[in-house]
Amino acid sequence: MPNLAPLKKIDYLVIGHFANDITRAGSRLGGTVAYSALTARALGLRVGILSSFNPDDLDLAVFENIRIINIPSEETTTFENLVTGNKREHILHHRATLIDYEQVPENWRRSAIIHLAPIAQEIESQLPAGFSPTLLGLTPQGWLRGWDADGRVSPRKWSQAEASLNRASAAVLSAEDVNDDEELIEEISLASRILALTEGGEGVRLYWNNDLRRFPAPQENAVDTMGAGDIFATAFFIRLHSTRDPWESARFATCLASKSITRCGLKSIPTNEEIQICQMEVL
Repeated sequence: MPNLAPLKKIDYLVIGHFANDITRAGSRLGGTVAYSALTARALGLRVGILSSFNPDDLDLAVFENIRIINIPSEETTTFENLVTGNKREHILHHRATLIDYEQVPENWRRSAIIHLAPIAQEIESQLPAGFSPTLLGLTPQGWLRGWDADGRVSPRKWSQAEASLNRASAAVLSAEDVNDDEELIEEISLASRILALTEGGEGVRLYWNNDLRRFPAPQENAVDTMGAGDIFATAFFIRLHSTRDPWESARFATCLASKSITRCGLKSIPTNEEIQICQMEVL
């Protein structure tokens, strides 16, 4: 159980597991919480993370000035990522301890933005009573994943989808998360107040107020797309919180995410220069 003594207030709370990602180039730190927290910090917010991992497995030096509460775990969530053509296959080797919302400090429960960011069903998809964010953002990837006895990940039914999406301010997921199932995408969009669907190099679809608009991604030299969706989601939630304009938020987030793919891993986090360029482009 982590120490729940009063902590400094934060603007952006992201909850979910870090990941130890096994790639062809070796192991590297990943997970939505990693990309999200660093992006929120780059955008000038005070950031906190609630996660669970084995500290011996991860080097968290890059998270300077980000408060991390860790629920102790013998294992760190570990995925092996296999790429075949344009498709990625994931194998879950280990999963860290599940996260209980009771482990969130009291004053973090009133953070302006709370981002639920599961990667392996490690948190419930609805906040309990006592939480009052101005904006509740969901990246449902981890609730849409199941795995077999060998750890091979495949799409699964999210039984709490409608109720969870109804309560959230906005949700972001990728077409890959739902195996390009257009019927399921339609169901999720109807249950969501605002839904952003990322489609890789094609850009983003945004569903809001019975309208659908597409935001093409600027053409960039793709080096590594991992984390781009998490960067998009964080930038989208932050911009939406400040402007209340989903269309502008989608343009801004698409701009930042497209620039992120020109670098590998956590080096893809937006730079000050990129943030300024994207801010100018949406004005």
